[in-house]
Formats: sequence, structure tokens, C-alpha cells
Amino acid sequence: MSDSKDAPTSDTLPRIAMIGVGSMGGAILAGLRAPEVDIALPIVVTTKSVTSAQAFAGDDDVTALSSEQDADANKTAVRDAELVVLAVKPWMVRDVVREIANDLAPGAVVVSVAAGVPSSAIEDKLPDGVPVVRAMPNTPATIGLGVTGIAAGAAATDAHIELVRRLFATVGEVLVVREDQINDIAAVSGSGPAYLFLYAEEMTQAAERRGFDEDQARVLVQQTIVGAAELWAHSDDTPEELRRKVTSPKGTTEQAVLVLQEANWGELFDRALAANARRSEELERGE
Repeated sequence: MSDSKDAPTSDTLPRIAMIGVGSMGGAILAGLRAPEVDIALPIVVTTKSVTSAQAFAGDDDVTALSSEQDADANKTAVRDAELVVLAVKPWMVRDVVREIANDLAPGAVVVSVAAGVPSSAIEDKLPDGVPVVRAMPNTPATIGLGVTGIAAGAAATDAHIELVRRLFATVGEVLVVREDQINDIAAVSGSGPAYLFLYAEEMTQAAERRGFDEDQARVLVQQTIVGAAELWAHSDDTPEELRRKVTSPKGTTEQAVLVLQEANWGELFDRALAANARRSEELERGE
């Protein structure tokens, strides 16, 4: 990729339109609305229902348009936007792109957060040369602790990628990857919170079976996860090294770890991530 002199260079994020503000779109919007973010206002968002749009009534930094009330809401939203974020369900992306294609402002960058929709499928429905960037954020973006993988489409330059990186830096860490890595980003971090919550669910139930009540089990498991994550975040040690520091030879932790390791977690995670990536590939094929 090479820099484009036509791409934005200001430290201020340009005018943004968001098509859809569900769970992920809402998380991104929350990051953009943080007081420390320098951004051209207002941010224009579109929702399906009038009720969802009315939730932004009286907000100076957001203009909300409802497609239920105005069939051209999406078209109107993108006309003055330099960044257009597609935060709708994957099955809706192609229709939305087809709808807004002729109303995009010159030089606008289209950003998709939809799993299983390759940039080529979006580019096919846009005028030639419109830059497309795929992004795969995760739900901790809601509290500014997300991690997002971003990948350039055919027409996206280094400058466009940097602009999109700054967009997602408002909600956490950002990795620039190849598009053929996006499905694996989805498998590791996009779906990753669900894996951790499954662990928390099972661990909580196990604690309850050991005699703790529901509230006690929740506190024990939740604070253990939060504390361990913070310990890792503030340490230069690898997870393996941190685990060893907790695991005394012939001690109680070692006995539990041996039982878990007998289940072959490495092979289990390989299978889980492969299944996740395989489903993304099926979505790309329209299956």
C-alpha cells in the first residue's frame, strides 16, 4: 500500500456516519463520543426504529436518523461523511452498500465490521476506487478495552488504514493485518470474550457445587478473572510463567492443572478456532 495525498491527514477524526448502532456499533460510538476524542461533529447514525433514534434526541454530538421514518436515512447519513462505518448484520451489508453507493462523498472510506463479508463483496457494489477497510472489533470495546484487527481492501492506502486505526484506537488496541487473517482475528479475539465467559460460567457452577451460594461463587470467580487479567497486564511475564508462579511443585494447584491438561486444551482450542474460522469462510460463500 502507498500513501495517498488525497487521504485525510489531520489529527482530528473527520465526519463519520454509522449505519447501525447495535451492540458493536454502539460500542464504537461510545468510544468516539469520549471527551478526549478530537472529532468533527456531529456523528451521524442511522437506526431502524424511530424509538432507537429518539434515544439521541437533544444530543449535540450525534444526529440520529431512522429508516423507519425516512426510507432515505442511510443515503442522507453518508453524503457528508469521510468515514462510513457499516455496523449492520452481515446479511444486510451488501444491500446497504448497494443502497448508499451513489451517495458517498468523494474520497469517503467505507469500513465494515461484519464477519464473513470480504472487502471484494463490498467493492463490487461501490464505484471503482472507493477504499474499503474491514475491521474485526470485540465487545470489550464497549468499555474502551477492545482489540480490533483491521485489513485493507484493494483500493485502501496506508493513509486510509492509519485513519481507520485512529478510529478504532478510541475503543482499545488495534492490529493491522492482512485480510486473509481477519477470520482468524474473529476466531481469537472477536469471539474470544465468549470463550472466557464460558469458562466463568463453568467455574461458577463448579464453585456452587462445592457449596458456595450464587453470590459467593460470582464474587470468587469474577474477581479471580479480573485480578488475574490485571496481573498479566501489569507483568512482563508470559502466561506460562505466571501460571508456574502460582503452581507449587506437588501442591494443590498442580493437581488441578494436571487434570485440566489431561483434557488436552491445546488440541481443543485448535479445533474451536478452526470451527470458528470455517464458519466465517462459509458466510463468505453465502452458506
